[in-house]
Amino acid sequence: MALPTATKEDKGRYRPEPSVLTALKTPRILTREVLAGLVVALALIPEAISFSIIAGVDPRVGLFSSFVMAVSIAFLGGRPAMITGATGAIALVIAPVARDYGLDYFIATVLLAGVFQILLAVFGVARLMRFIPRSVMVGFVNALAILIFMAQVPELIGVPWMVYPLVAVGLLIMVFIPKITKVIPAPLVSIALVTAAAVVFSINVPAVGDKGELPRSLPELFIPNVPLTWGTFTIIAPFALAMALVGLMESLMTAKLVDDVTDTHSNKTRESWGQGVANLLSGLFGGMGGCAMIGQTMINVKVSGARTRISTFLAGVFLLALIVVLGDIVAIIPMAALVAVMIMVSVGTFDWHSIKPSTLRRMPKSETTVMVITVAVVVATHNLAAGVVVGVFVASVMFVRRVAHLIDVRREITEQDGARIAHYTVEGQLLFASSNDLTTMFEYADDPDRVIIDLTRSHIWDASTVAALDAIETKYEQHGKTVELVGMNEFTTGFHARLTGGLGNGHLQGSGGPVGHVGGNRGAAAGGSRYPTSQP
Repeated sequence: MALPTATKEDKGRYRPEPSVLTALKTPRILTREVLAGLVVALALIPEAISFSIIAGVDPRVGLFSSFVMAVSIAFLGGRPAMITGATGAIALVIAPVARDYGLDYFIATVLLAGVFQILLAVFGVARLMRFIPRSVMVGFVNALAILIFMAQVPELIGVPWMVYPLVAVGLLIMVFIPKITKVIPAPLVSIALVTAAAVVFSINVPAVGDKGELPRSLPELFIPNVPLTWGTFTIIAPFALAMALVGLMESLMTAKLVDDVTDTHSNKTRESWGQGVANLLSGLFGGMGGCAMIGQTMINVKVSGARTRISTFLAGVFLLALIVVLGDIVAIIPMAALVAVMIMVSVGTFDWHSIKPSTLRRMPKSETTVMVITVAVVVATHNLAAGVVVGVFVASVMFVRRVAHLIDVRREITEQDGARIAHYTVEGQLLFASSNDLTTMFEYADDPDRVIIDLTRSHIWDASTVAALDAIETKYEQHGKTVELVGMNEFTTGFHARLTGGLGNGHLQGSGGPVGHVGGNRGAAAGGSRYPTSQP
């Protein structure tokens, strides 16, 4: 199956602004992109080392992965200015492979995850993003901010007391520098000044070099030495699939977040297969793989103001240059400087409007509940993907619960040719949640011999509703009464005709008695149907 091709309209929709060419021709924009990439590279180093430790592999594995993925996604990705590299979520998912089977199986898992992501992109996994409610998105953002802050807490506990003044100074610099100038990103100024202060005054505080040894050589091609057998596949496939799903979900959610921040669109399908190719390349150079890095992306886009692929590309290039060429200098950067940057990212990422008392009073309780549950699951599991899945599930259940009560059945007794007729008007969406109560809304014993059920203002969505209508017809038949179903639109008519009487004895089917189905398209023809006539 070929990857979906973009239409002319799509290409216009996804055209970046400013473009890479525009940025290269505009010194002001180019300077911003270059400096943003440098700031991100500095922030990437300690995180990549930490994630490598979580995964149980050498720090070089995480650092090389971040370099390869940042550079490759700059060309392949669908979201300009988004940063991709080694992440904690991916490290947690595949850590058991390194622990139980060794590095070769670990890298093989990364490669297979890349293949899975490409396949998922081909089958349109990006389209599922439209089903994520706003409340889940808000919960995702708030949980992300909390996780970013929580990740900094270990750097503030059991450390020399001078760490705290350095963090405070770093925060103050980032608050006031933007009021003076926005040419140089505030995080870069903060890192430079805090580092200079620590060196000049010989302040002994934890530094980047304390996280692990930085590599001294360039990444090399790495082919995992594993048997190409079904047994190997069964070992690595579950971890690879989990890595692929978690990576895609975090990447697509991050892309959507950047879309909102920049008020632009991104090509989610391209981003999906781009992530897969980036993981493949990462594995081929001995990297641990990864996905979009939300914290670093926010540094790049929201704090530093980057908007093009140049910043993403240079983040990877600067990362490699810093660790290989300037490793000794980078090693002396105080962790306090980077902690201050990440705290500002956390504060800037959190949606403070969502927890204002005025907002909470206006929002439906169900929306707030979904947001809180999403945040709680993410914080409890440290897994953004798990929180999103649970949030979507809870939101779906609450939606179905609301819809189930939005059904109205009105009864009217009329006379025609001297005979009494019970006329029922059904209004609302008929699906499994609402159709269960539908059978209780009719007066079977008290109704006259002829009953008309008007479905003009309703729509049948599933087999449960057809089964409920069959049950209603059967109950009336048992009382010796006839039923006519009228006003169904085109789709509802075809759907009902295809399933009625064939759903099993457990649903009280009619047995072919005096039950009629008339009216067919009458409601639609009369303009009475408010619902689509095409199959959902």
